[in-house]
Amino acid sequence: MRIVADTGTCVGLGMCEAMADEFFEVGDDGHVHVLDEYPAETDREFADAAVQACPVAALRLEG
Repeated sequence: MRIVADTGTCVGLGMCEAMADEFFEVGDDGHVHVLDEYPAETDREFADAAVQACPVAALRLEG
């Protein structure tokens, strides 16, 4: 599984970071930064919840 962020769509609300701060961080630039692009499969449910929490759909899981 891979976490993909569309920084052009991100508006920096931080829902992803609030849900999974070990995978996401909203930087000083106001956009999401993926801290762990390839989390363990055992973390899929946690990563997916954070992706689904994004109100502008700037995140997705591949694989």
